[in-house]
Amino acid sequence: MKKLLFLVIIAVLNVAAFAQSDKKATAILDEVSVKTKAYKTIKIEFTYAMDNAKQKIHDKFKGTLLSKGDKYKLTAAGQDVISDGKTVWTYLKDTKEVQINNVGEDDDAFTPTKLLSGYNKDFKSKFIEEKGNEQLIELYPLKKGKSFTKVQLTIDKTKKQISRFVIYDRNGSTFTYLVDKFVTDQPIADNVFTFNKAEHPGVEINDMR
Repeated sequence: MKKLLFLVIIAVLNVAAFAQSDKKATAILDEVSVKTKAYKTIKIEFTYAMDNAKQKIHDKFKGTLLSKGDKYKLTAAGQDVISDGKTVWTYLKDTKEVQINNVGEDDDAFTPTKLLSGYNKDFKSKFIEEKGNEQLIELYPLKKGKSFTKVQLTIDKTKKQISRFVIYDRNGSTFTYLVDKFVTDQPIADNVFTFNKAEHPGVEINDMR
């Protein structure tokens, strides 16, 4: 489930040629970052697809992400991943179990804000192309040992929003997120970003902190 968090999971690639981030890519990402950080809340409805041709795997499902600063709630594939910025609760609905962890700075997972605030220090960026209203940018991780090799972002040029991103995993898998709906600045109560045991009777608590 970590691969569902923006964020998202990123070197097998030789990135020596990109010792300096592409100026055009950085400028575009700066604009997206400024606009995204200005939103009080974000609600994203997305389609997720996981493909691995060698292993003949194709998974596809819908999901929803609520975000408020560093707080988020991700609902997808029978799981809720909830964070108040300090603690992460992973609720497995089928097995009625919740796993509790601290938010880790070195986690491969992304929060929505991490992807946009950390790209300039954690990645080398490269502008690939522009087609119509879409701009394509690739991010390469600076640190070795990550579970992914690159992240490919598609930017809506007019809205200055990420409309699609693809994570390329070391094992040959690709994880694609297509934004179906992007809603901003709607009220979201803070209690949405914590797991309430009283509302889930019979759930097994696995505190891994």
